[in-house]
Amino acid sequence: MRIAVVIVTYNSADVLADCLRSLEGQRDVDIVSVVVADNASRDDSLAVAKNTDLPVVPLAMGRNAGFAAGINAGVAAVAVDYDAVMVLNPDCRLEADTLARLAATLQRSTCGIAVPKLLNEDGSFQPSLRNEPTIRRAFGEAFLGRIAGRLPGFGELITDPRERDLPGAYSWATGAAMLISAAALSDVGPWDESFLLYSEETDFALRAADRGWTLWYEPAAEVRHIGGEQQTNPTLNALSVVNKVTLYRRRHSVLAGGAYFLIVLAGEALRAALGRRRARAAVVALVRPSRRLRALVT
Repeated sequence: MRIAVVIVTYNSADVLADCLRSLEGQRDVDIVSVVVADNASRDDSLAVAKNTDLPVVPLAMGRNAGFAAGINAGVAAVAVDYDAVMVLNPDCRLEADTLARLAATLQRSTCGIAVPKLLNEDGSFQPSLRNEPTIRRAFGEAFLGRIAGRLPGFGELITDPRERDLPGAYSWATGAAMLISAAALSDVGPWDESFLLYSEETDFALRAADRGWTLWYEPAAEVRHIGGEQQTNPTLNALSVVNKVTLYRRRHSVLAGGAYFLIVLAGEALRAALGRRRARAAVVALVRPSRRLRALVT
């Protein structure tokens, strides 16, 4: 399979080299292009991108345009024919057979997106699979926390350990590593650039499902993903919460969107009352215009 890779960077020089080395070691696939779309990094991300034997196309975005904009620009910059696009975070490292296993998964009927098992840097399992957002799941995650992921119908993030090694179809998954068929990408259209960061992968996966494409989880394909900044950065967490509510409102009625907003707000307010600084930032962001958040991260 001919695979084009799109990596969106933002001050990623310290992790990008390992990511590119893991791509150099891929077996049984043809990597025809690697576009590194850089969101105005203040470090040497683009210089690191050029230090590889891969067919790299450095792409300076000129500003911090966001993850979705970087993907769209990266796909547009691929000047060769391809069968699939691997959307990849720079803090990911692939096992040697990862792309081949994901490429084989795309051969399934109606499969438009293939996602791997994500691991933390130490090799422990990193939950990445999600159910479709619903009001009941918002309630479960607001008041039951991670326990909700083990209760059918009550959690969006799936935390049941029995599912980590079972291949299957899911509503959406973390966008750190996604192989998307060229056919699905063309049919679904560009990623929604109104989401600067977070929820853009949810939106893309749900729009793909609307058009009959399946997102398939292949646990035999493994990717180590450092990640974790959202867990320590109140602004990024607030942006994630705001975008989650925004996406739900766009896809549902005014009444349902309002109920979803109130449940998420109540959950964040409860966590804020328990002294969690990230939650306090989310509460403030939910009741203020989101443009203020965007200004903080650009």
